[in-house]
Amino acid sequence: MFNFLKRFDKSVAPDLSFLGADMHSHLLPGIDDGLQDLQQTLAFIEELQKIGYRKLICTPHIISDLYPNSADTILPRLALVRSALKEAGIDVAVDAAAEYMIDHEFIELIADCKKEDLLTINGDYILIEMSYLSPSPNFEKIIFDLRMLGLQPILAHPERYNYYHNQFGQYERFRELGCKLQVNLLSLSGVYGQQVGKAAKKLFKNGMVDFLGTDMHHERHLATLKSLASKKEFYDLVSNTEFLNRTLL
Repeated sequence: MFNFLKRFDKSVAPDLSFLGADMHSHLLPGIDDGLQDLQQTLAFIEELQKIGYRKLICTPHIISDLYPNSADTILPRLALVRSALKEAGIDVAVDAAAEYMIDHEFIELIADCKKEDLLTINGDYILIEMSYLSPSPNFEKIIFDLRMLGLQPILAHPERYNYYHNQFGQYERFRELGCKLQVNLLSLSGVYGQQVGKAAKKLFKNGMVDFLGTDMHHERHLATLKSLASKKEFYDLVSNTEFLNRTLL
C-alpha cells in the first residue's frame, strides 16, 4: 500500500510515482494505432516522466490481420527511441513487449514456440487482449498453455469487455487460473464510457486489480491521464491496492 494522502482538497498535483512503471502503452512511433512520429514519442515520454514514471514498457499491438508486428518490427523501433532519448538527455528506462490479440494466429504461435520466442514483460509476463465484440474461444486453455510455457498472462483492460459486465464471475475465474488483470487508468476517467468506468471501479472494490496501465495512444489520452491524476477521488480509490507495477522496475 502507499500512503501519500495528507491534506488535499479536491485536486492534487499529478503524481503516479507510486506505480513506478507503466506496462501498457503505444508509444513506439509509427507501428500501430499509437504515436506516429519520434518527436511525439519523446515528448510523451518526458511528460510521463514528469508525473512520476521511472520505467515505460511499450506494448505495440500484434493483430494478425491489422498490425502483424513481431520482434523484427518492434525491437528496431525500441532501439531508435532509446538512442533518441540518450541523445536528448532524457533519463528514463524504456522497454518493449507486445499486446497480443488472442486470435487464431496467436493460438498457433503458442502451440509451437518457446517462452523466449515471445515478446514478454520482464521475461515472465505476457500481455494479451480479446476482441471487444465477443470473448475469445477456449480462453481458459490459452491461460493454461501460457502457464505451461512458464509465463504469467495479464489480461489487458478487462473492464472494456462489455460482454463480461453481467458475468463478473468470469474475472474471478481468470484470476483463479493464474491470469492477472490490468485495468486502464483512463477507464477510471470515463473516457471509454460510463459502464466501463463502473466495471473498473467494481474490480477495484473487489480487490481484483493487479496492474494499472496507461494504454497511452494519443494526445487526448495524455491530457485525460493528467486530469485524472489531479483528482483526490482517484487516489482515494486506488490507495488500498497493492499494484504489481513496481515489481517491474
